[in-house]
Amino acid sequence: MDVNRRRLIGASAAGVAGALALAPDAALAGTLGRDVTQYGIRPGSSDDQTKNLQRAIDEAARAQVPLVLPPGVYRTGLLRLSGGSQLIGVRGATKLVFNGGMSMLSGEGAGGIGLSGLTLDGGGVPLPTRRGLVHCLSGRDIRITDCEFAGSGGNGIWFEQVSGDVSNNIFTDIATTALVSFDALGLIVSRNTIKGTNDNGIEILRTAIGDDGTIVADNRIEDIKAGPGGSGQYGNAINAFRAGNVIVRGNRIKNCDYSAVRGNSASNIHITDNSVTNVREVALYSEFSFEGAVIASNTVDGAAVGVSVCNFNEGGRIAVVQGNIIRNLLPKRPIGTAPDDDAGVGIYIEADTSVTGNVIENAPSYGIVAGWGKYLRDVAITGNVIRKAFVGIGVSVVPGAGTALVNNNMISETPRGAVVGLDHARAVTTDLSAGGAQQFAQLMVGSNAVRR
Repeated sequence: MDVNRRRLIGASAAGVAGALALAPDAALAGTLGRDVTQYGIRPGSSDDQTKNLQRAIDEAARAQVPLVLPPGVYRTGLLRLSGGSQLIGVRGATKLVFNGGMSMLSGEGAGGIGLSGLTLDGGGVPLPTRRGLVHCLSGRDIRITDCEFAGSGGNGIWFEQVSGDVSNNIFTDIATTALVSFDALGLIVSRNTIKGTNDNGIEILRTAIGDDGTIVADNRIEDIKAGPGGSGQYGNAINAFRAGNVIVRGNRIKNCDYSAVRGNSASNIHITDNSVTNVREVALYSEFSFEGAVIASNTVDGAAVGVSVCNFNEGGRIAVVQGNIIRNLLPKRPIGTAPDDDAGVGIYIEADTSVTGNVIENAPSYGIVAGWGKYLRDVAITGNVIRKAFVGIGVSVVPGAGTALVNNNMISETPRGAVVGLDHARAVTTDLSAGGAQQFAQLMVGSNAVRR
């Protein structure tokens, strides 16, 4: 008989496949860790199995092996995770149903926790404030992957002082926010699907302004409501507050009551390569006390304002707004925002900012606005294309306003003017790009291509 290496490998693979097909749960547990049914737990039972599940979690963690949960429904209250707890289910088939308590899975001061392949069904049972179905405090290397969070009566995940990875999960019908992170120690949030929350999609927060460095990448986020109301605290897909050096990249975001990405007092934020449609306030926001924002290579289709980099009065400064496509802007912001807040604007900026290479189309008010009264300093607006805006570019010209350069832009179909001077929101000059127009010492209007 001719036995060769290829046939041996094929026979081995067939044997493993056969074993898994005949007894998948036993094979999985034997390969990866302990089978939860060894502890008197019965998948599909209508009984509360919290006590036995807790014993199984504790013993598996002490033995430093994963705990495998075969397909089925497990009804449980609060389960506490210790260091090294690893819970592994069969994606889409292993379901934990919440009977009530502070959280479903909680780890405090426990590192190395892993959750994979679990469906966590909150059943709409209300959670206390500042709690999640999964609740982890002061833990390093927490990994939650390939899980589903459904029907949480609070948050999906609540982290404080946590490092780790939350990836490839699905969040649906969340009463508050899918994921909240306070004071992260090195966190990645990627490739998750979030659909239907009542507060925000993802919140990256700090108790005081400081370095955070969380990466929020390649998520799909939609249908985010501002349930509690307010003027922008809620209704955002991604919200970074006081968190420095956060990267928000490559996310697909649609249908938000307020913003797609809102950075509040978040220095050195990167907002890049996101696709945004149908948001009803500022799509991409950097506001209040920040230094440094890069907002580049995004597409925004449908928002009250495409990009806003503002609050120089509170120290907000230094930004690059480059290479964005912004179109089909709305004439009004949502009810609850300040009555003098602008709308129908492609890009709004104030201080120490370069705006270049953007394309803006269908802006009911302004393609670009620079400055609010005296709050304007060192702004360069160059190489942009603006089409079908009431005004192409508006620049503050009130006493005390700083320097602005408007040069080498392509501006067309702007009936009120290609470049006009502003007193706050009000246009107060004729078209400054026309020959013989009024001159302002702090405003340099160069060679723009204007088609009226």
